Amino acid sequence: MRPDDWKLPWLGGCRCGRVRLRVTEAPLCTFACHCTGCQRMTASAYSLTIMLPRTGLSVIEGETVIGGIHGPTRHHHCDHCKAWLFTYPEGADATTNLRASALDDHLWVVPFVEVLTREGYPWAKTGARYSYPDNPRDEPFEPILADFAATSPRPGS
Repeated sequence: MRPDDWKLPWLGGCRCGRVRLRVTEAPLCTFACHCTGCQRMTASAYSLTIMLPRTGLSVIEGETVIGGIHGPTRHHHCDHCKAWLFTYPEGADATTNLRASALDDHLWVVPFVEVLTREGYPWAKTGARYSYPDNPRDEPFEPILADFAATSPRPGS
């Protein structure tokens, strides 16, 4: 697969349309996080994330506010509709995690990795290629990212 298979740029935004986003760089990976924090923020069984290079996401209209837990990990939301749009994760300064539902075209997004399944609902299975009961901080992620780049679904596929 070639980088142009991603059909960039992508557009997205919040539920009310006051915040608009543009993605200009290919994703690094997709994740489902089953932690109780994500369950509470999404009111669902897990959050679905597209990990991007930080330089690949820009807010092109409106402004975001910090919501969720106000700690070192920064969750950006629309101030009006409160939609959770993206996160700057603590300790990962080169990346951002975009909520898949923020994309205008998000139906192609499939979780490639799922984390914190120990905290998840037993019935919520994603079929992700890689699955971890905890947050795999000590795992070598380069092979997983290479596998994602070579084999993951693309928009329009």
